[in-house]
Amino acid sequence: MPVYLTAALASFIISAAGLIALIPVLRSIKFGQYVRAEGPASHLAKTGTPTMGGVVFLLSIPGAMLLAGSRGVMDYAAVSLIVALGILGLLDDYLKIRRRNSDGLSKKQKIAGQVIVSTAFSVALWRFSGSVIWLPLPGRLYDIGLFIIPAAAFVIIATANGVNFADGLDGLCSGVTFIVAVAFLLLCRAWGLSEISWLAGALAGTCIGFLCFNIHPAKVFMGDTGAFALGGAVAALALRTGTAVLLPLLGIVYVAEVGSVILQVRYFRMTGGKRLFRMTPIHHHFELGGWSEVKTDVVFWLVTVIAAAMYLWILLSMGY
Repeated sequence: MPVYLTAALASFIISAAGLIALIPVLRSIKFGQYVRAEGPASHLAKTGTPTMGGVVFLLSIPGAMLLAGSRGVMDYAAVSLIVALGILGLLDDYLKIRRRNSDGLSKKQKIAGQVIVSTAFSVALWRFSGSVIWLPLPGRLYDIGLFIIPAAAFVIIATANGVNFADGLDGLCSGVTFIVAVAFLLLCRAWGLSEISWLAGALAGTCIGFLCFNIHPAKVFMGDTGAFALGGAVAALALRTGTAVLLPLLGIVYVAEVGSVILQVRYFRMTGGKRLFRMTPIHHHFELGGWSEVKTDVVFWLVTVIAAAMYLWILLSMGY
């Protein structure tokens, strides 16, 4: 069996089985979601739904690596990045539950943690994988030297937070990230990057395993634990394949979620209190416009499919 299929199957089983065991435990210890008061009124009914379900990603992806037989230095570096970011998110989720509100780690604490973790991975990337990236220019592959360290760290931090903002509706984040993972997997197959394909397979498998319990109405939420871990996996794939320059296209939903928040804040300040969107992140804008969660999910998934097709078309047509 190909390594990516082994990883996908292993991560799916670990994720699904883990949630079957974990959800009753989260309910019994009352690790439920605290919904922010300023969010859509319809979301208040979700208060108490088990959260921190994303902890299964911290088991499924490393487990998939081991079962797929991947033992490279960068494999361990990628898993370390995913687990470290997940633990940072877990601490944030735990503080929200303990304080009984939606305030966990401060923004400065989150960024500080992300900077430390992302820098460590970026140094490993430069040292053990190199500093070559793909650009849509005649030469295609370019060595950017030490600049890969700050550039990679930025990609990781931006992606982790983008994925986190996309985690606002039942099934939205896990569905979008599954499509992103499949795009990376197809790219690895086309370019012969078999040493990276296990991670794409593991990410796809664990997202489907989680989606089985997170589709509307959700039985569990991933929390920052899961969102940060998935963000780390997406960033690691973009950096390992050297295609981070096109990640804003492939992750267009992540970009739209973060971008809507930034635009809303700036417009609010510039106009003295007016709003550009009904509510941000942007999925809430459509919710308040009358879209159901399911419709919003499907539309955002379809947008991601189109973006993934464009991402693959550009890379495969221009060459490696």
